[in-house]
Amino acid sequence: MRTVQIKVSETDFQKYNLGSGEIKFTDLVYLISREYARQALLECNEIAEKVGLSKMTMDEINAEIKAVRDAKTHS
Repeated sequence: MRTVQIKVSETDFQKYNLGSGEIKFTDLVYLISREYARQALLECNEIAEKVGLSKMTMDEINAEIKAVRDAKTHS
């Protein structure tokens, strides 16, 4: 097994919750991926609010899903 050393700012160290000074590569990838997923979710939420999707009721959402499925079935 090889060892890689990287320099990380204190801000990023805390942002990615790196814990101790030593971490497995797979854990590092997981933590960074989780942070990117969190950021993407927040961005999607902002977009949904801007275009009014966040105000849709469950009935409206289900109707949208049904319309897409029906279109696929009849095409």
